[in-house]
Amino acid sequence: MFVDAVRIYVKAGDGGDGIVAFRREKYVPKGGPAGGDGGNGGNIVFEVDEGLNTLMDFRYQRHFKAKRGENGMGKGAHGKNSDPYVIPVPPGTTVKDDDTGEVIADLIEHKQRAVIAKAGRGGRGNLRFAGPRDPAPELAEKGEPGQERNISLELKLMADVGLVGYPSVGKSTLLSVVSAAKPKVADYHFTTLSPNLGVVETQDHRSFVMADLPGLIEGAHEGVGLGYQFLRHIERTRVIVHVVDMASMEGRDPYEDFTTINQELQQYDERLMKRPQLIVATKMDMPEAQEKLDEFKAQLTTDVPVYPVSSITRDGVNEVLFAIADLLETIPKEETPIEEKDERVVYKYKEEEQAFTITRESDGAFVLKGDKIEKLFKMTDFSRDETINRFSRQLRGMGVDDALRERGAKDGDTIRLLDYEFEFVE
Repeated sequence: MFVDAVRIYVKAGDGGDGIVAFRREKYVPKGGPAGGDGGNGGNIVFEVDEGLNTLMDFRYQRHFKAKRGENGMGKGAHGKNSDPYVIPVPPGTTVKDDDTGEVIADLIEHKQRAVIAKAGRGGRGNLRFAGPRDPAPELAEKGEPGQERNISLELKLMADVGLVGYPSVGKSTLLSVVSAAKPKVADYHFTTLSPNLGVVETQDHRSFVMADLPGLIEGAHEGVGLGYQFLRHIERTRVIVHVVDMASMEGRDPYEDFTTINQELQQYDERLMKRPQLIVATKMDMPEAQEKLDEFKAQLTTDVPVYPVSSITRDGVNEVLFAIADLLETIPKEETPIEEKDERVVYKYKEEEQAFTITRESDGAFVLKGDKIEKLFKMTDFSRDETINRFSRQLRGMGVDDALRERGAKDGDTIRLLDYEFEFVE
């Protein structure tokens, strides 16, 4: 089964907790703090595996969670960092944030890696908080939460050549003749329900990857037929091959077929029209095919080369393969046709997010929200008075107390943060 679009959930590992500990050695009655830091959590990393050609595995597992870091230990020992959670994906995978639409990574080359969700750092132990004012603090941090994201994955096939054309014009038959691929072939429309890949080798031992891309009809860019579902796979092909039925077995005009498919490609992405094109005139063994071909060439207004073939008798097949191989040699393999590479670093202005927001609920409670204040809360150990006092000072420094007073908070009012409630004290 071919799968080229999925949505998944990923969560990087939380950092390990720092600890409160003190030295306990003979003849050292007040040895001082010795609590170590927690280890960092594991990142969620995607890595390209050229052995994969579908996102099928993600149909069975949609949640991925990396391990958290190890907690700190006594004698200043640092907790162990967790290894990254490496997830293999096929070449041609585009990774997007499902909530914002931001493109996180475009993974093309074998072994290429990208960090999709960043792990949380380990919390600091009390050894890190010791100072002249407080040489023996009972203060430590919990580990920072790892980043969690809803991700959408799109696969765009990494083929050298894409076969495009109306249903039943002979794309699958041609692919089965020139390669070892065995696509389904039948005398009805939309026989091919997913792209088929085949490795083609010419008689002079040049090879390339050819893809049969199904479902293109008029209106494909708007979702008619199967076209919209598979148009994305044309984006990475280096050469577009139009397969046109010269026998007109469906009653359509071959030239109209060619122009309609090109219009669909242009409306999907104008840059596709800059891609080199060839025309393969199929079913030349049928009666009146040569006459139709002559009419087609007379109507053709572009200099796109036309190659007549018969997949049944195999006449003209070698000439087409040589022409495609020659054309591919003029296009650098590392060139990315659509996603143009740009080595410049672009710095975009991003407005700084508010540290917190305050809302009021129907029961009169004030609700605090915000990534910064929530992360601070999760990294605070509320089992120790010293860490609670530090959290209060941090909130005061962020301006939370003043903001609550401006919103009308009074002594004894309920303050809610995540699933916890506090009492406002003047």
